[in-house]
Amino acid sequence: MTKAQRRRIAILTGGGDAPGLNAAIRAVVRHAVFTLGWEVLGVRNGYNGFLEPDGVFPLTLDMVRGILPLGGTILGAANRGNPFAQEMEIDGRKVTVDVSDDIVARIHELQLDAVIVTGGDGTLGAALDLYRKGAPIVGIPKTIDNDVPGTDFTIGFDTAVSVAAEALDRLHTTAESHHRVMVVELMGRDAGFIALHAGVAGGADIILLPEIPFHYEVLAAKVLGRIRRGRMFSIVAVAEGAYPEGGQKVYRQPGEGLVEARLGGISLQVADYIAQATGTETRALILGHLQRGGTPTARDRVLATLFGAEAVRLVAQDRLGHMVALRGTRVEALPLAEMLAQRPKRVQPDDDVLLAARAIGTVFGDEIDRLRSAGEAGL
Repeated sequence: MTKAQRRRIAILTGGGDAPGLNAAIRAVVRHAVFTLGWEVLGVRNGYNGFLEPDGVFPLTLDMVRGILPLGGTILGAANRGNPFAQEMEIDGRKVTVDVSDDIVARIHELQLDAVIVTGGDGTLGAALDLYRKGAPIVGIPKTIDNDVPGTDFTIGFDTAVSVAAEALDRLHTTAESHHRVMVVELMGRDAGFIALHAGVAGGADIILLPEIPFHYEVLAAKVLGRIRRGRMFSIVAVAEGAYPEGGQKVYRQPGEGLVEARLGGISLQVADYIAQATGTETRALILGHLQRGGTPTARDRVLATLFGAEAVRLVAQDRLGHMVALRGTRVEALPLAEMLAQRPKRVQPDDDVLLAARAIGTVFGDEIDRLRSAGEAGL
């Protein structure tokens, strides 16, 4: 890259935080500044930073030194930072305002050759709309839920699974010592990848996913079947978005305006049912934001570094309007429009991890026909 081709780019992190974001920021800055001699700007608090005082600032090599193992994001994040539906208070009233034109104008005012947007499908969807309005965009997929279509894995997922699996490991010892059932509620509104992978890694006996409505009687049968075989404890991993057949998801806080309703509490209902149906002492634990925090795993750091470096390469190749994606072992470029045109990424019935879990006896709560035909011992 010659001096005449020197470029000016910016990077932002939108949506919720995820372990590995700082590794991606570091990779972008080191590739762009150290290797190519470009200028990099950081944008604070997602898209909001473009409209905030001091929301855009120079991002230097010194500023990214030592951030590789840090969780969170040094740029800050914004869950409600949709530039096409920004909630503001005007004359004491909350109103929804489209500030996308202001953001595009600010990007051009800053003379940016590209904005690298790191986010989930919501943040990347807004990125595509901004690109269609003339903003030079390249995307990096991150979310602990791993639900962005077009990429096998996203930044943050591996760490969230590792944290959840460690929690299940630790609960095994106390559950077995006290002959209890432990029900652990994990993140996963519509996609159950965390609960599935952590449940398998942590040896859960029952895994409940948003994609598979469950029957309560199957859960009780599994616990009672283990007790008859001398296994006096059970571990249940349940995604926050899981719900019983014919029932609804459980919310702990209703939505209002642009604020999405917050899930939480299905583990308590599952624990209450199992305790009453089996007579076994049952406890529930909601793991919550522990899954987002702390040091990213080595795998997330490597993935974030791959994604960050590849995003800069896409800018150098003028491949705007694309996002980086992991396909197998290779990092590739995928048009944002193609990613968003795909169906939302969910755990499929033929998922290899799901099938392997079923093969080793893990119950997902939908085995009602087997329960009725073969009897409780079949579980």
